[in-house]
Amino acid sequence: MRIALLFLVPPLFSQTLLLTNAHVIDPKNHIDAIADVAITDGRISALGPPHLPRVAKTIDLTGLYLTPGLVDIHTHLFTTTNVHNAWAGDQSIMPDSFSFRTGVTTMVDAGSAGWRNFEDFRVTVIDRVKTRVFAFINIAGLGMMTNAAEQQPSEFNPKEVARLARKHHDVVVGIKTAHYEAPDWTSVDRAVEAGTLADLPVMVDFGFFRAERPYWQLVTQKLRPGDISTHFFRATVPFVDANGKLYDYLAQARARGVRFDVGHGGGSFVFRNAVPAIQQGFYPDSISSDLHGGSMNAGMQDMPALISKMLACGLPLNDAILESTWTPAQMIHHPELGHLSVGASADIAVWSIASGDFGFEDSSGGRLKGTRRLTSEMTLHNGEIMWDRNARSAVDYKTLGPGYGNRPGVDIVVAPPK
Repeated sequence: MRIALLFLVPPLFSQTLLLTNAHVIDPKNHIDAIADVAITDGRISALGPPHLPRVAKTIDLTGLYLTPGLVDIHTHLFTTTNVHNAWAGDQSIMPDSFSFRTGVTTMVDAGSAGWRNFEDFRVTVIDRVKTRVFAFINIAGLGMMTNAAEQQPSEFNPKEVARLARKHHDVVVGIKTAHYEAPDWTSVDRAVEAGTLADLPVMVDFGFFRAERPYWQLVTQKLRPGDISTHFFRATVPFVDANGKLYDYLAQARARGVRFDVGHGGGSFVFRNAVPAIQQGFYPDSISSDLHGGSMNAGMQDMPALISKMLACGLPLNDAILESTWTPAQMIHHPELGHLSVGASADIAVWSIASGDFGFEDSSGGRLKGTRRLTSEMTLHNGEIMWDRNARSAVDYKTLGPGYGNRPGVDIVVAPPK
């Protein structure tokens, strides 16, 4: 079944790229149907069977799924510190090396940099890559450059974090606290104070779970509406009682407006929590990777594998797309992203979904079988094709004529003697 023309922006003054016959899933606009998507000047110009004039190029995506580009709100990207084995260092990933090939067009660094080194992170990474990058500033001065830096209350400076957040409001989307080991609430309290001063959400990686500061108290008392608990399916988060029923505090926290983020990572996702939560209807708000050098080479792998894993846990496909596009865009206060509305930046991910017998691993050696697996086939960012696994945007080389690929006026081709 096809859908009627939904949107059109006339006149079309520039050349238009038309993506045809894909199964479009756009949760914000409640679209789940075969459709065509037109792109003009880097933005969505029409959705439906538009038959637009002056189409410069058409790419047939029959049999594939088309969604907004993924918005991954938990990654680690501060690669330029040269610190050995640090999240803000060797364990971070250069965005362009991993984003587009996995359908991700927007990445959010989750507190790798703190108030002492955030501006260095901006000029050496954020401002130099093609991927759209936002960041949470760590409440600790040096961020995740060393674990010791995240344990020093004297380094938690809410006023300076808020000042930097206001100065860099175009890229800063929140405040982060992580890995705190002490039995008090100092790290969380200072992060919330900074979030209040800057009018931004706080993301909490609860780090070391302590009896003196239980997780249920974090999400029902400490966090504000819009604040984010990441590593939602971590083994130490209490999910079910002795009868296998979800604890009531989870629904209470959600009713308060607290957001729950997957943040899979290398050690923060177990099926024994994810499966019962999803089967009992308590879905995460956002699916994120916690991408770093360890997680990408372990059970997490990448966003397509993680979304496939969530399907294996019982999450419906449309909800998985919602939780990796439109909802996380809203959580970081960037509602211009994560959807295919006319006028929106043409951030698009194209997928094949294979059926078969697949296996997925959690962070503790647990395995779950699934029947569907996503593969990133094509990614567009601001209308530009950044990844094309099967060369659908290219043409048969035999039609290009002799000498194609040579640079006119630059390359001089000298034939060898007979």
